[in-house]
Amino acid sequence: MLALKQEQLFDEIDILPIDLKTKIVDKILASITPANSSIDALWIKEVNQRKTDIESNNVSLVDGDEVFKKISKRLNS
Repeated sequence: MLALKQEQLFDEIDILPIDLKTKIVDKILASITPANSSIDALWIKEVNQRKTDIESNNVSLVDGDEVFKKISKRLNS
């Protein structure tokens, strides 16, 4: 019986608009890994510092494709 209810739920989810699906996913993830405000604050601080570094040209940015090419070279050497 539970499997049938799950399938019905999945069928209902399939027809929902993407914005509502996203909200559902956020809710589910939050219930699995509750927010930790101290960790969130540290991430916000880190992001803001990186943004400042980029905007003030204190760091050199590397294209993502170039990074993956270098990683691939190292792994294949």
